Amino acid sequence: MLVKSLCDYYDILSEQGKVLPDGYSKIGVHFLIYLTPEGTIDEILDWQERNFIEDKKGKKKERATPREIVLPKRTEKSGIDSNYIEHRPLYLFGLNYENELFTPNDQTSKAKKSHEIFKEVNLKFIEGIDTPIVNAYRNFIHNWIPENEVRNLKLMQLGKSYKNSSYAFALSGRTELLHEDKEIKERWIKQYRLMQRGTDTSWIAQCAITGERESIARVHSKIKGVYGGLATGTVLVNFNNPSENSYGNSQSYNSNISEKAMKKYTEALNYIISNKKQKMLLDDITVLYWAMSKDERCNDIMSALLFHNPDVVGSEEVEEMMKSLMLDACEGNILPERLSIANIDSNIRFYMLGLKPNSSRLAIKFFYQKKYSEILQNIARHQKDMQISEQIRSVSLWQIKKELISPKSGTETVNPALMAKLLEAIVYGVNYPQFLLDTVVRRVKTDKEQDVGRIRAGIIKACINRKSRISNEKEELKLALDKDNKNPSYLCGRLFAVLEKLQQNASGNSLNRTIKDAYFASAASKPAVIFPKLLKLAQNHLKKTKNEVFFNRMIEEVINELAGEFPETLPLVEQGKFIIGYYQQYQSFFIKKDSEIENFEEDN
Repeated sequence: MLVKSLCDYYDILSEQGKVLPDGYSKIGVHFLIYLTPEGTIDEILDWQERNFIEDKKGKKKERATPREIVLPKRTEKSGIDSNYIEHRPLYLFGLNYENELFTPNDQTSKAKKSHEIFKEVNLKFIEGIDTPIVNAYRNFIHNWIPENEVRNLKLMQLGKSYKNSSYAFALSGRTELLHEDKEIKERWIKQYRLMQRGTDTSWIAQCAITGERESIARVHSKIKGVYGGLATGTVLVNFNNPSENSYGNSQSYNSNISEKAMKKYTEALNYIISNKKQKMLLDDITVLYWAMSKDERCNDIMSALLFHNPDVVGSEEVEEMMKSLMLDACEGNILPERLSIANIDSNIRFYMLGLKPNSSRLAIKFFYQKKYSEILQNIARHQKDMQISEQIRSVSLWQIKKELISPKSGTETVNPALMAKLLEAIVYGVNYPQFLLDTVVRRVKTDKEQDVGRIRAGIIKACINRKSRISNEKEELKLALDKDNKNPSYLCGRLFAVLEKLQQNASGNSLNRTIKDAYFASAASKPAVIFPKLLKLAQNHLKKTKNEVFFNRMIEEVINELAGEFPETLPLVEQGKFIIGYYQQYQSFFIKKDSEIENFEEDN
């Protein structure tokens, strides 16, 4: 299903001219080498594109990115194998860069062998072509002797950038690049056709994707740009071990994917990875997403809503769409009119893929697919579930992730499997992973010096309410303080907030440490043990406060609902309700403001 969807997406991209024609590859070039007609290096120009980005502090920093060019298809062999119109420094110059020095050879003589095969392949390829740039390139190949160029000043100026960069060629005083030469292009088309004819097409079988009898691909093209993958790329479909073979088939003949389908899905996947608007990083998982539509707004809207992608957020149209959808999220419903007004087909399919490389191939961590409107509906429900006050504020995955780790830790990470399951819950509208609730409750109890916070409270409320809703039970937790909620755990949380506020009020808000720092975790787990101590302490605080009547009434109100009995122990879900009761009661003090407490005292 994944390969088929990518093949279909390739057809859409092909119609728009966004994917490469067969026989070509995109390469990010760092440096442009200007050659004299005699083939000597006249200048090496930094050819990267410059743009400015803002860091977390709002400061603008310059970022250099390689300039993409289209070259004849690159080799994907793991051994020494040169390209037509080479771009790699080891092949072009035959020099290793070690300890700030250039050396022509290493123990395996890889540099020497690479340069020799580069000369052989490229001299044969350009034979008979007589244009100024090609003649200069030919002279460069003939005249360049690695042993004599160890101290080449122009290469030495590149420093460490030398070995990890890609290079293109031009003739000094000219703007046309070597690969843009008309005769080079014509030569490559003829060469590629000959190479295709020479490809082994003896294995003909029914393609698992198209259903037609076609030539089956023995080796699949590499996917580049996946976080943690090899710079040269990693394959998605690969069979290396004899134990993986069946019916005597070798390598990717086992997959029964035709050459045609293979080229389509790999081109589409590489395009998605290269597009910042369709890619995000979820810890060490590269998340890719695409809508089966020519309308790019479909990807932009989803990217902004679900991932808050900085490369998308900011577009006026997308921002307006987000505001409208967030209004719907308040009701937990996406109105069909939202999409029809924007001329977006609500029935198109939307896909989401999570990739992570291992030692030999790309591992698929998840693959989600659903109707576009249904995913938007589920995102709206997720945002509604996450709200903990009447002021609607969207919550991103990154904000949730941040709340699952200690603010004091610089090394703690969130389990990628948990984030993947969270994403699945959002997309499909199913229960949040149980470990999510467990993690956030533990963090609230452990991070004593940090307030519960709206996002942590929202996560807890969302986990509990969604589970109740899916189980056809009544949702217990409301947006704000619910005095009609008789749940003992919720009431205990409310009482704790009242006792903490009483302590603060009695001390004139001058305490460095409150009962929350000392007793919150224990009270959330074993109320029957802790609350008698807290109520005893409260008697001292009541004597010191000016608002004794107000706090006495509030304490009485909650204890009467509890019938004077505190639960012995609270399981995980009940601890979550305790935290929500505490959070909502404590927040209510700031909504009413302390002046209202004083007014209550004066009226009584």
